[in-house]
Amino acid sequence: MTLGTDSPAQARSDAPHAPERPEAARTPADEPRATGTDSGPRTAVAVAVAVAVDADVEAGSGSDSAFAGVHPDDLPDGLVVADETGRVVCFNAAAGRITAVPADRALGLPLDQALPLEDLKGRRWWTLTDPYGGLATRRGQPERNLLLPGGREVLVSARYVREYPTGPVRRVVVSLRGTDARRRTERSHAELIATVAHELRSPLTSVKGFTATLLDKWERFTDEQKRLMLETVDADAGRIKRLIAELLDISRIDSGRLEVRRQPVDLAAAIGRHIQVHTTGGQSPDRFFVRIRPQLPALWADPDKIDQILGNLLENAVRHGEGTVTIEVRPGTAGDDGEVGTEVTVSDEGPGIPEASMSRVFTRFWRGSKRGGTGLGLYIVKGIVEAHGGTITVGRGPRGGAEFRFTLPVGTPAHLI
Repeated sequence: MTLGTDSPAQARSDAPHAPERPEAARTPADEPRATGTDSGPRTAVAVAVAVAVDADVEAGSGSDSAFAGVHPDDLPDGLVVADETGRVVCFNAAAGRITAVPADRALGLPLDQALPLEDLKGRRWWTLTDPYGGLATRRGQPERNLLLPGGREVLVSARYVREYPTGPVRRVVVSLRGTDARRRTERSHAELIATVAHELRSPLTSVKGFTATLLDKWERFTDEQKRLMLETVDADAGRIKRLIAELLDISRIDSGRLEVRRQPVDLAAAIGRHIQVHTTGGQSPDRFFVRIRPQLPALWADPDKIDQILGNLLENAVRHGEGTVTIEVRPGTAGDDGEVGTEVTVSDEGPGIPEASMSRVFTRFWRGSKRGGTGLGLYIVKGIVEAHGGTITVGRGPRGGAEFRFTLPVGTPAHLI
């Protein structure tokens, strides 16, 4: 290791039944109107419902109404509103994109003609749910997968708006969302499960095979043979442990629950430990060049997670790169506010990462030209860096290889400032 301090078809059905509201059932003018909204947290869809309900939507007015400065066409989800007769009075732009039905064609139509929805068993949704009939205590329908003509899937939820809790339905407000994002998430989860199953199969097979052999034929092996098999079992058990730790990290990163326990961190010592691991494993000490700039700010971070970052980046440089691996630590700035921080760069002299792949380096399952590993390491690295309030980038190093640079803010606990 070298140390340096210098610079180097459409369905048909009758319109939903909308019973006439008896005059005696109407709410007095001085009685507060209930919107039928739940008392729980107001999600984006609930806000959209409020916009459509409280806005004075006139039949045939399209999406020209707005409430509190929010226009229905500004909503990210599809919004369809039917009046007390069951005819569509609002059909926003997102609903038009999702259903491929122009708003001017949908306005004034019965709800089941503007939205000819079917469930996954082929049953007509509005006939099945009968929003204007049935129990007067119903507030709506939870989100579920339904089908549009042609088999296109859409996520649909509905709210029944009544003037008073058990009164007739005044409006039916429908929220529509495409299924593309959910499909991408499902594919990502399926890929993760497949990767984990594949990565676990090999070490578990080895552990099971060696332990079964030792238990069955213990006396037949010499002490050296037993030691070799137990060392293999230990290594494979460690591999399983690391994979499980990666899965837990991914779960915490995706849910925003990755905890950072800040302590003073000596980056130079941490780098030295990782280099020693590689030299003990057979790498030449001359392959590593460490440059620590003077006047580094004190760094408060999670030592274990800093070890994960350094371990992944050095492992990538050694396995996929060539020539000298350079690690440089120097003062830097982190975040948009220019907070003082520490910048760490890890580069090598190999072929580097193709420009077309750089945007995918920190995504799940990305692997370089050499196969191996789960492809989750750099995804976890990015999540850890960002949990510390830092940033990480990838580019081409001064000698052509890959260069990873991450910057961490000082992160001093508030009670010490």
